[in-house]
Amino acid sequence: MQGRLEDGVVHLPGDARQRFYDSRGYGRPTGGNDLDVAPVEAAHLLSRGDIDSVDGMGLRDLLAHTGTTLDFVVYKDLRDRGFYLSPAREDWPGVDDPAGADFLVYPRGKGPWDGDVEYRVRVVGERQPIPVNSLGDVVLAIVDEDGDLTYFDTEGDSPEGTAAEDLPADLDADLLSDRALVSTGVDRLYQGGFFGQRLYGRNADSGPLQLSLLEAAYLARQGALDIDADEVVERGREVEGDRFDRRLAVYTVLREVGTVPKSGFKFGSDFRVYTDFETVDDLSHSEFLVRVVTPDHTFVPRNLSLDVRLAGGVRKRMVFALTDAKGEIDWLSVSRLTP
Repeated sequence: MQGRLEDGVVHLPGDARQRFYDSRGYGRPTGGNDLDVAPVEAAHLLSRGDIDSVDGMGLRDLLAHTGTTLDFVVYKDLRDRGFYLSPAREDWPGVDDPAGADFLVYPRGKGPWDGDVEYRVRVVGERQPIPVNSLGDVVLAIVDEDGDLTYFDTEGDSPEGTAAEDLPADLDADLLSDRALVSTGVDRLYQGGFFGQRLYGRNADSGPLQLSLLEAAYLARQGALDIDADEVVERGREVEGDRFDRRLAVYTVLREVGTVPKSGFKFGSDFRVYTDFETVDDLSHSEFLVRVVTPDHTFVPRNLSLDVRLAGGVRKRMVFALTDAKGEIDWLSVSRLTP
């Protein structure tokens, strides 16, 4: 069977609908037995020997001519895994909203005629920038320079936890260069809310408490410390610029929804977050890591992979807090996916 490429679509004649759409979910029926398929679908049919050529082109020439090599790698992989899938093109079977996706992948055993979508997949190369605001409810299929594939599930998130705050009032505190020091009310802050760290070490059961500037600013705004909150915020801006305001906004929201955020430095992130908390003595492992980014942030796939790999390696989720200058936050969770 010979295909004809016209206006970005490959037309297949004869009994193509019966052979390829009705039985295996390829393409878009055009009436009668003819079938339109996307170039990547035609490439897959060429690779299987199901069609002979497209305008005289074999697989290699078709991929080069249409620029669909990365799409083909992903399409073939998902087909090999037992999925039917459609290019996310307007007026294609099964496609209601193609924005942000390259393929719609149907549940195993179903096809474009069933109306159920398992994954919305977007294909990128390992050097292709990824705007953070283009993610959410889409699976990233990243093709590296060796042609290997990594899938990342991206979806909106809504952090919440069980911590109940019971803060003291007007504790004496001293503002130092990049932290604050508290000597009274230490147990209530540390044991009851996991604020700060013992100055004498985490195993100490007495002595002053050192607070990060984020913790100090938050507690000062809550009236728990007798230092001026604006002064702490200004010190924070001196230490890390306007990024301090975005991190403080995220820290504040995490506390407000009942989670306990702590420094994520050891994990290369802004925060590690505990969702199930009563006291420090009953502390379990943190559940997820948070990196604070701006809403116009652009990911480099390699760095995104590093973040997700590290979080997965320590059995945590990777969450990004998209935070603007006004402190409004959208949450994005990214995790490895095996389709």
